[in-house]
This record gives sequence, structure tokens and C-alpha cells, in this order.
Amino acid sequence: MDLSPLPVESAIGAFLLAFPALFSIVNPIGAALIFNEVMEGRSIAERHRMAARIGLYSTIVLLVSLWLGSYVLNFFGVSLEALRIAGGLVVAIRAWALLMQPGTHEERKASAAAPAHDSGEDVAFFPLTMPFTTGPGTIAVAIALSSQRPSSGIGTLSFFGGMSLAAITISLMIWLCYRSAGSVVALLGPSGARVFSRLVAFLLLCVGVQIIVTGMIGVAHLMLAHGGR
Repeated sequence: MDLSPLPVESAIGAFLLAFPALFSIVNPIGAALIFNEVMEGRSIAERHRMAARIGLYSTIVLLVSLWLGSYVLNFFGVSLEALRIAGGLVVAIRAWALLMQPGTHEERKASAAAPAHDSGEDVAFFPLTMPFTTGPGTIAVAIALSSQRPSSGIGTLSFFGGMSLAAITISLMIWLCYRSAGSVVALLGPSGARVFSRLVAFLLLCVGVQIIVTGMIGVAHLMLAHGGR
């Protein structure tokens, strides 16, 4: 039984759960500021081409994580309830770090993207997609979100449809923000981006706590079911 306030059996409910969480951890607006620095000295056409490729690669990373991540863990004997609690903890801890030390997170992202500064090679996938845009933290959040899937039934298909739509929407935002990175910098600036990052980090923290609560409720129901036998 899933007591999440969002009806994740529906595509809309799954989308409303996944979109804010993925947006918060990816933070395409904040990442666009670093992308703008990394692409300094490159032509507009090259920036646009790079943004499109990163958006495509990000779609693949997110969809694979959402569709397969939790099933792989289940294959190794991790129960759905345990996955929800562990995934929620990962999301909450990640969000807390972003909330308390946004500067550290920005420095880590800038460091991850650093090899792309002077490289003449194809850097769209590594390091600009992995780990700069959709790194281990994003993958962990995606797997935690997929753990919210209904146990069975037609709702599972609607759930993954809504999740996939959220992932594609995030990838489109990555493409648009990176493509317009110069405008994003002019609009927000470093200070504005940091304030925005704290706001979305708090939202991510709330999502993580909700996932933990759902997992604990599932464990409680299992214990009551076994106790009643």
C-alpha cells in the first residue's frame, strides 16, 4: 500500500513526484553558469551543438536509471521497502549538503567540468554529461524515485510514463539553459544562482523525507501483516 500524497499510479502523479526532485538535483539553471565558463572562447554554433548533445546524453542516463535502477537492486535481493528507505536517505543527505554548503557543490561541479576547458576531444558525454550534469547524485535520485513504483498492475506503466516525461522535460531544460547560458548568467549572476540552488535543495530534501516515510509505512504494513498470521 502506497500512502504517498501523490497518486503515483497515474502519469500526472508520477511526473509531479519526479520533476521537482530531478530539477533540484540537476539544477540546470545553476549548472548553466558553470557551462558558460567552460565554453568560454568557443563559438556560438559549437556551444549550441554541445548543449544539444548533452541534452540527448542526459535523457539516456536519466531514462536508464529510472527504468532499470530499482529492478537491478531488486535482482540482488533488495526489497522495495528497503530501497525506498535507503534511496530516500541518499536523496535527503544529498539535499542537506546542497542546502548547507551550496558553494562546495558548485566547486565540485566546476572541478568535474574542468577537463573540458582546453580539450579538443569530444567532451559532451565525459565530463560534461557525466559527471557534471547527471552524475552519481542524479543517478541515485533517479533510482530512489523509481522505487516509488506501484507493486503491480497497469499503474506501473503509467508511473514509468510520467517518470519518463519528467526526465525528458529535465533534459529539454538542460538543453535550453546550456544553449542560453550567457543569458542565464546575465539574468541571475552567481549570487542569484546560489539563492536559487538553496530553494531547490530544500524542495529536494522534502522529496527525500517523503520517500523515507513511504518506505517506513510499507515496512510497518509488512510487520502488521506477518504479525496477524
